[in-house]
Amino acid sequence: MTKHVVIMAGGVGSRLYPISTPEHPKQFIDLLGCGKTLIRLTYERFLALGGDIRFWVVTSAAYTHFVREQIPEIPEEQILAEPVARNTAPCIAYACWKIKEKYPDSNIIITPADAYVPDVKAFAETASTALNFTESRHAIVCIGIAPDSPHTGYGYIHAPAEPGKVVKVMEFKEKPSLEVAQGYLAEGGYWWNAGIFVWNVKTIESELRAHAPGICSIMDSIAPCLYTEEEPEALNEMFPLCEKISIDYAVMEKSADVYALAADWAWSDLGSFEAIEKITGRDPRKNL
Repeated sequence: MTKHVVIMAGGVGSRLYPISTPEHPKQFIDLLGCGKTLIRLTYERFLALGGDIRFWVVTSAAYTHFVREQIPEIPEEQILAEPVARNTAPCIAYACWKIKEKYPDSNIIITPADAYVPDVKAFAETASTALNFTESRHAIVCIGIAPDSPHTGYGYIHAPAEPGKVVKVMEFKEKPSLEVAQGYLAEGGYWWNAGIFVWNVKTIESELRAHAPGICSIMDSIAPCLYTEEEPEALNEMFPLCEKISIDYAVMEKSADVYALAADWAWSDLGSFEAIEKITGRDPRKNL
């Protein structure tokens, strides 16, 4: 079974304006002052998995040049250009239809492009555990992060999880109020949703067909053109017709086969100036 990493890199990082702009969003910027952009750090983090891994990036057509410049190791045909933004469910469907066309027996990790994970070794161990679990099962594994504060900007996973153990998810919770988030921490068993998902390609196709048939119908219309000169035209015509919906709403909250794997490593989505300052010790706005 082939292993694939799909990096979602289409966001505009609006919470970090004016450092992150629609013309040059945060995933393509060295926010940490380490000499590497966030998407480059994400790519290198997954190299720690070892073995033969195929990387894919789904991003806006306006950003593909950033990907080519910053991760030249990724083949051109594996940089997927969305003509318009339609949230994560159509983004993921496009990538998975593209993968299954050439690699029908594949295991896939979906990841955001802009997270901070300093412990690469521990991250690789968690990712490997998830891949081993989904390789031979109809299962979706989502990575949960132990909350260190009642954060209101993250969704939560409710599951009796513990590091290294894959367990059934009880329910997903949307971004809560401060009072509700405080209750989650007091009760325990709640994890930040890192937006990292693992499945085999047969599983995600089956789940999307069950819960998001409209998106699948559009992907099926594009499928005959994949890997041909007609792909861009078909994508430009059909992709904008997709419902604008997250994978959480489209599949995760509806599927009966979602599992959680708790992580015990540090993580941040670098979604605020305060988050960056906490890691680097400096306020990036002072350099403007």
